[in-house]
This record gives sequence, C-alpha cells and structure tokens, in this order.
Amino acid sequence: GQPLTGRRAGLCEQARSCRFYSGSATLSKVEGTDITGIEEVVIPKKKTWDKVAVLQALASTVNRDTTAMPYAFQDDPYLIPTSALESHSFLLAKKSGENAAKFIVNSYPKYFQKDIAEPHIPCLMPEYLEPQIEDISEAALKERIKLRKVKTSVDMFDQLLQAGTTVSLETTNSLLDLLCYYGDQEPSTDYHFQQTEQSEELEEENNNKSRRQAGHQFGVTWRAKNNAERIFSLMPEKNAYSYCTMIRGMVKHRAYEQALNLYTELLNNRLHADVYTFNAVIEATVFVINEKFEAKWSDILELLRHMVAQNVKPNLQTFNTILKCLRRFHVIARLPALQLLREMKAIGIEPSLATYHHIIQLFYQPGNPSNRSSFIIYDIMNELMGKRFSAKDPDDDKFFQSAMSVCSSLRDLELAYQIHDLLNTGDNRKFIGLDHQRNFYYSKFFDLICLMEQIDVTLKWYEDLIPSVCFPHSQTLIHLLQALDVANRLEMIPQI
Repeated sequence: GQPLTGRRAGLCEQARSCRFYSGSATLSKVEGTDITGIEEVVIPKKKTWDKVAVLQALASTVNRDTTAMPYAFQDDPYLIPTSALESHSFLLAKKSGENAAKFIVNSYPKYFQKDIAEPHIPCLMPEYLEPQIEDISEAALKERIKLRKVKTSVDMFDQLLQAGTTVSLETTNSLLDLLCYYGDQEPSTDYHFQQTEQSEELEEENNNKSRRQAGHQFGVTWRAKNNAERIFSLMPEKNAYSYCTMIRGMVKHRAYEQALNLYTELLNNRLHADVYTFNAVIEATVFVINEKFEAKWSDILELLRHMVAQNVKPNLQTFNTILKCLRRFHVIARLPALQLLREMKAIGIEPSLATYHHIIQLFYQPGNPSNRSSFIIYDIMNELMGKRFSAKDPDDDKFFQSAMSVCSSLRDLELAYQIHDLLNTGDNRKFIGLDHQRNFYYSKFFDLICLMEQIDVTLKWYEDLIPSVCFPHSQTLIHLLQALDVANRLEMIPQI
C-alpha cells in the first residue's frame, strides 16, 4: 500500500511519541524508589499462516449451493449426468482424458517445456524419467533408484558387483526399498482409476476373493527367490533397516510366512524392528492359515510384548491394524476389540474414524440377527458428535458409509440425522469417500427418509441432496414414488 501521509501519519507519530515520553517521565519520577505494579509487556511469538489460510477462512463462511451440480461436472453442461450410472461413466471418462494427457506429456516432454503457470506447479510439468549418468558407478545406481527404474537398477547393481565395487549399505537398502515396494517388478504405466462398486456389506464375504483378484490384476504377488531376496542374501552387512524393509515388502505382497520367518531371523541377530514393521508382522500373523482365533490372538499379544521389550511405542496404525484383523473372527473378537479401544485411550492415542469403522464392522455384520441388540453405535456417536477430524488412516473415508448402513438396518432415522450432522461439521465431508461411496451413503440416508419421514420433509431433502451431492439410483426413485403414493401426493411426480 501507499505510505501514510497527512493527518493519519501525524496521529500515529503523535501516539508513538506520547507513549515514549510518558514512559520516560514516569521513570524519572520514581527513580531511586521501588517500582511495583508495572505491567510487563510480553511480545507474542510470530505466527506463521498457511498460504491458503485466507481462502479457507472465506470458504468456511459459504454454505453448499443446493442448486448447483457437483464441481466435477460444471465444465461442460452437456455432460451433466441424470443418474448414478451416468455419473460414474462421466467421471471415468474425465479421468481417462486426464490420464491420456499425462501419458502424452510424459512420453514427449520436449514438446511441453513452456511453463505458463504462475506460480509454478511442478505436478503439471513433464516428468524426466531418463537417467543422465551413463557410467557404471554408485551415483548412477542412486539415480536409477530415484527414477524408480527397477530392472536397470538391478542390472547396475550386478555390474558394480562384477567390477569388484563395493556398494554402500545405504544405497543397497535404498535398492531394497525400491524392489520391496514394487514387488521386484517395474512400476505399472497403466492408470488404474476404476473403483469396484461394492458396498462395505460385502467386504467380509468377498475378502479372500478380492485379494486373489488384486494379486492377479496388479501382478504384485511376492515371487520366491526374486531379486530382492537375492540381493538381500548377497549383502555382506545387514542392519535392522534391511530386515524391516524386506519384512514390510513381503507382507505387502502377501508372503506372510516368509515375513514371519525373517522376523524370527531379525530377533536371532539381536536387532530391533520399528513400529511399521511390527504393524506388518501383526498383519502377517493374522493371515497365516490353519490357526484358530485363540492362537492368533496369543501371537498378537506376544508381538505387543516384543514392542514393550524393544521400547517401541505403538501408534494409531498398530491398533487399527489389530482391529482390522479382528474383524475376521466376528463375534468372538468383540471383547478383545473393546479392550483394545480402552488401551488406546489409556496410552493417549486418539482413535481415528477408521478405528470406529472397524468397531462398527465387528459389531454389526450383514445378516446377523444380533445386530439390533448392540448399542455401541450410539456410544460411538455420543463420543464423536461435534468433533472435527483430520486424515490419519487410509480407511478413515469408510466410517460414514458403514455408520449409515447400520442406521438403515436399524431403521433409526434420528441416528441417521446425527451422523449426517457429524458429516457436515467442519471439513468432515471430505471423509465421504469416492464417488461410489458417496452414492452409497446418500442412497441409504435418503431411502431411510422416504421410509420414515413425512412427505413434505422428504421432498425438502430431495431438493437439498439431488443432484447437488448425488444422483439417484433407480431403487431410490422407487422408494420416493412409494412415499408419494402412501401420502397421496402423486401430483408431485412431474416436479420430480
């Protein structure tokens, strides 16, 4: 802005001078005497604001426009969907176009050198994936690891060994990181963006089948005697990081028994695992076949005792991993799950939305007649009401979906309103999930309203939710028509 001039500047200068001389005069009067009652001036620490703090503050003052289409469809009015199926198809088409553009930009980076964005946006610029160092050296190996070139990194490592060059432990561990993360295969250039449209109700039933399909589709199953195992065996020196990397890679790619054997080897070598490795070993313990619940629960408790002995503090993911694993044992795992939740709070770990999602899935299983006898969903909502959440776990976006599913099965409209109020608290709506999860949530919510609410209130909810946040399935429209028929308001059909 412009410098202060005229009357405004003069007033400021007078104020500063008056304050200065007033203080000096006071000191001169009390010189040689005890000074008491003078308030100490404490200068507050400088507060650093986020770059978008002002935009976030402005956005918090604006409510959702119930008359507008979802933001993803506002670019082209001719592609505004009218149903959930069209919404899904249009989103896939838009994502396909983005991925095609990204593929072209990365395939021909020399044609996309002009940067017109201000400020610079790195993710919009082409990625340079070709190595620049041609000679056989450890620096060239580091470059290829950084570029995620799996095969060329392994070839460079083998050439260094053949030349008699010793590769440092740090670089070898970085190579193991690359191999274990991608399962000793090149990163896929395909963009897998299509989501499976199945509700959480089918998660337990299709768990084993989906794992087999995922392994077949993405090719991430751990192969015996792969390059990661070969390089690990060739290492003249191994530290705890080397073992932890291998264990996490094996668990990620479903080599559970090999991971447990390697963890035993780590203990025999008097090395300590980190908390992330313990989380992986806990998951591997549960997925080992041919063991009953009591044996697996005993193994989990033994691993927790190992953490105490090695002075490793469990984190949120540790407890969420155990809860997610306990869901496989249904009713008999409910008591241990509640004990685990109390232990979390006792050691000062705040449960995330994913924590309560796992609890809900454990106590409310599809088709189980004992669902109505459980009141834990009400205890959870009493604890969560009014809270604002931040992302802490990949499964946080499943809570609202599973909670609304329970409301639908219990036919509890008041509880559904509480869950919806929690969703609209602060930025909690960000945890609604992907397109199919959002449609599942709102379909369950609106179906319950059609079934149990008065018709005028139902129509107000219809105007508020559709199409600004979701697009109705055919079954949702059938429920709405049935509600109109029961209320003898069929003349409203043309407006719908």
